[in-house]
This record gives sequence, C-alpha cells and structure tokens, in this order.
Amino acid sequence: MSSHTTPDGPAGGPAAGPRRRLIRELLLVAGLFAVYKAGRMLSTDRTDEALRNAGRIWDAERTLHLPGEGAIQRLLLHGDALVHTANTYYAAVHFPATVLFLVWLYVRRPGHYLWARRVLAVLTGAALVLHLTFPLAPPRMLGAAHLVDTAQVYGPSVYRAAPATDTMANQFAAMPSLHFGWALMLALGMIAATRSRWRVLWLLHPLVTLLVVVGTANHYWLDAIVATVLLGGALLVVPRPRVRAGSLAVVRHLPRPQRAAGPLTPAAVREPSAESVGAGR
Repeated sequence: MSSHTTPDGPAGGPAAGPRRRLIRELLLVAGLFAVYKAGRMLSTDRTDEALRNAGRIWDAERTLHLPGEGAIQRLLLHGDALVHTANTYYAAVHFPATVLFLVWLYVRRPGHYLWARRVLAVLTGAALVLHLTFPLAPPRMLGAAHLVDTAQVYGPSVYRAAPATDTMANQFAAMPSLHFGWALMLALGMIAATRSRWRVLWLLHPLVTLLVVVGTANHYWLDAIVATVLLGGALLVVPRPRVRAGSLAVVRHLPRPQRAAGPLTPAAVREPSAESVGAGR
C-alpha cells in the first residue's frame, strides 16, 4: 500500500491558506510580546534612578494640580472585598481582555484586526522606549505618596515584594500605563468595529482600569495621560481600516434611490427598455 495520500487541493487544500495566516499571526503577536517583555527587563536594576523619577512625577502632578492618587485609594480601602476586587481586576483582566479583543476582531472584523494590531504594536513599542529611557517607580514605592501597596496587603499580587528579586516583571516600568493604553484601544476598537447603539459603553473598561491602576498605587495619573498621548500618535500613524462593501460599516455609503423629479445623472441616462416604450412613458 502506498503511503501517499490524495491531496485536498492546491498547496494543501483550501483550508491551508487560512491556517497559515492564523499561525503567522500567532507567531507574530507572540514574538512582538516576547520582545517587549525581554526589553522591559533591561531596566530592572535602576532603582535609584526610578525613585528619583518618581519624585519628579509626584512633584509635577502637584504643580499641575492633579488630584492625589490617595483619593482613589481611600475609596477602595472602604472594604476588603472592594480592594481585593480591584487587585484581581488589575492582575487578571488586562492581558486576557486584550487577547479576546484581538481574537474577536480576527474572526469577525479582519480589516479592523490588522488596524488594531498595528496600533497596539506602535503603542507598545513607544512604551518600551519610555520604559528604557525613563525608569519610573510606581507610587506604591514612593514614601512621599503615603500609599498602601494594596496587592501585597490584600492580594492578589502579580509582583514580588522586592523589585530586585522579581525576574518576571519590571516594576520600574510605570510610565506609560499600558494597562490603561491597551484598555482604551480596546474600547476605541470595539466602538469602530461595531454598530450597536450601546457600543459607547465599551469606554467603561478604560475608565474602570484607570481607577484600578491609580487606586492600587500601581500608576500615577500622568502614566495614563502619557499612554493616551502615545495612543493618539499611533492612531495618527496607522491608517484606518478599509472596510469592504457589504459590511455594516459602509451601509451609509450605499447609493440612495433616485427621486422621480430629481436631476438626471450620467448613470441615470440609459437606453429605453421595450417595456417603457410600450407603456408610452
């Protein structure tokens, strides 16, 4: 018996193309994320510089009359359940939500997927440059802030208590806040890719994320502001998706019916049909 099987079609069959594209996308996204994670670790031993920058950011916020991060944290500390929920949101929602967002776009809105993936790549790359050039300790490490490290006290925590011993995360990469930047892009991407009257509610995700990252003392207000500016730059650089005809996004561009008394257009001038001649019109 021959060991050869009958091919399903050219180049492995009709399903080979989509499978190759899916594998390529998975490898690309995983590779970009691995480069980002590896790059962040290059500034983990710059403790003194990160604390000095934290003092500068704290002073700058007071000069700008931004509200103190402690005001949000005091709201969370009203109950153990509330602060535990905020810590869980910080630890468990950020990355899975972004992955689900990209998967949904890949399956349902391929054009929007490419746009969102490119925007996130530009945003994350710009964030990595800032992480390396401007190491920043989060407010939970700044004595002048008088804030509680809620993750260590109430749990759960994604960081070790001593930043120098944390081999899985760079705790001096507070600016910009990619928790907030990715959440804001998720909301904008879903608003752009859907047509529900309730799609504006996607903005609740970045709003809750902002309150969580500030209230848990993981980020300053300026971290979110800088993330917003970088995202705005990425949106300007990356072209908007081209939506093909037939999708919900282009229904408004379909031609309107001709009015009976409207002016003739070149497209409306045709040879009279036999039926119209016979009708005497």
